[in-house]
Amino acid sequence: MNWRLVLWSGLGAAALLVTIGGAWIFTLPPAPSFGAAPPIAKDEADATIAALKPPKRQRPLIAIVGVNDSSETTDYLMPYGVLQRADVADVVALGTKPGPVTLFPVLKVEPQATVADFDAQHPEGADYVIVPAMSRDDDPAALQWIKSQAAKGAIIIGVCAGAKVVGNTGLLDGKRATTHWYFLKELRDKHPAIHYVADRRLVVDRDVATTTGITASMPMSLTLIEAIAGRDKAEAVGRDLGLTEWDARHDSNAFQFTRPFALTAIRNALAFWNQEQLGIELVPGVDEVSLALVADAWSRTYRSRAVTFAGANGAQQTRGGLRILPHQVAAGWPPERLLPAIGELQPAKALDQALFGVEARYGMRTADFVAMQLEYPRHRASH
Repeated sequence: MNWRLVLWSGLGAAALLVTIGGAWIFTLPPAPSFGAAPPIAKDEADATIAALKPPKRQRPLIAIVGVNDSSETTDYLMPYGVLQRADVADVVALGTKPGPVTLFPVLKVEPQATVADFDAQHPEGADYVIVPAMSRDDDPAALQWIKSQAAKGAIIIGVCAGAKVVGNTGLLDGKRATTHWYFLKELRDKHPAIHYVADRRLVVDRDVATTTGITASMPMSLTLIEAIAGRDKAEAVGRDLGLTEWDARHDSNAFQFTRPFALTAIRNALAFWNQEQLGIELVPGVDEVSLALVADAWSRTYRSRAVTFAGANGAQQTRGGLRILPHQVAAGWPPERLLPAIGELQPAKALDQALFGVEARYGMRTADFVAMQLEYPRHRASH
């Protein structure tokens, strides 16, 4: 999701928004408030779990597919890391073609196989296919492969704006669905046969699931673990992640294009002389979930971009077995621009720490701006 392209193309366009579009900006709604999300009835929760039960294998095979040009960082890495942590399924990260997968807004990984490799090794197909947001919603290789997996009986899960990709396969026509708040109108306009469901982070309908924004892939992954291995296992993994409770509840009205959001984007973009590259040391065994959340958050401020560095050239293997390529080879980073080490911090706490860091460095408006992009209810203590 290239928010820079969404909101402006170059500093000239940002200036134009200020001078010409000022009146438009002040027609936008003020910052929304976070209220109590509607509860999920037990019957609905039970139906969601039942719909996500493994369709083929006792130990399911889960494929996460990304286009090599650009797939969303957290959408791609978080489900992989959470599901690997649970060890209740075989999980593989794929690219549509050979070579690294570039992640937006930051990080680059070596996929474990291509979709062609996967088909050769597993002609019967996956049990689940997770589809992140991609730079192109109409990539022919991705669409063809997702449709072929659905035809083989896989449950397709569109994470965040990955729902747009799934929508372009036709698999969402006539079904209930959701997506990232920013892309909801686009999805509904392009696919009027889709039935949008508000106030739900996860919607499942006839072998196709969709989620709201980027951070929804964590509760989605835990729900999938519960469907595969039971509630006790999902709760244990949730505690390991630092998430004591989760479900599909969501306050959709809290996430929208607001006046503070637009003004923060413009203000931060215009402060081009204060743009920073902030270093994250990439070490063997790093937790890919925490890394994704921290790097994603710091790269969405419009004031900074996270840059990974390592003391030696070559990919570094994560906790879950993925190989991530550092941006730079360096022995260290200037202390004033070095982000805290990922270490053993639980992923949910790593995101909160990153947002507190953003607030301390750039102010509350920028931290809220980042949280809105991630569709993360940071003011809600339970999340």
